[in-house]
Amino acid sequence: MTRRRLSSEDLALWRQVARSAERLHADRPPRDEGERVDRAPSPAPRRSAGPAVTAGFRIGGAAPASGGARDLAPDLSARVEAAPLRMDRKIHQKMKRGRLDPEARIDLHGMTLDEAHPALVSFILASQAAGRRLVLVITGKGRRAEDQGPIPRRQGVLRHQLPHWLSTPPLSQAVLQVREAHLKHGGGGAYYVYLRRR
Repeated sequence: MTRRRLSSEDLALWRQVARSAERLHADRPPRDEGERVDRAPSPAPRRSAGPAVTAGFRIGGAAPASGGARDLAPDLSARVEAAPLRMDRKIHQKMKRGRLDPEARIDLHGMTLDEAHPALVSFILASQAAGRRLVLVITGKGRRAEDQGPIPRRQGVLRHQLPHWLSTPPLSQAVLQVREAHLKHGGGGAYYVYLRRR
């Protein structure tokens, strides 16, 4: 590679670019403008408009104390509410406001996952076969375990598992809509399940 001096036009262009760029290493003295250049200058690093993520970070430093356990998964109520509306809007509004009474209910309190899933499947399929449209599934909000152990478990395992069960076969063919129940029917510890006609 041969070294060459910048022409006066290139040097004028370089000065214009240099004035608009931020210095990468502010503690180093600026280079002489007439200094030989081995390669084209790299573009200035892009800076985000947001706050610095690494503010206060030091290599080898201790991590800041966390404010307690964090659940990184989206809120269950928000996920259920965000599901697309597949039923009549007026009936859906009545159901959300607790103005429709469920025709049947199942209480899964105290069951393990292995006990609750088959009970739920038989209840939903039997309810659809009987011509019911609105049923109530009570899961409870769950209780916090005293010892979380090295791997934390979610509070309300049945409550978090229910929307998944209802959206997979064989129940997905029977279920039209799932919504969190109104307070008078159990609130966050229960779900309305609106069934398809047979």
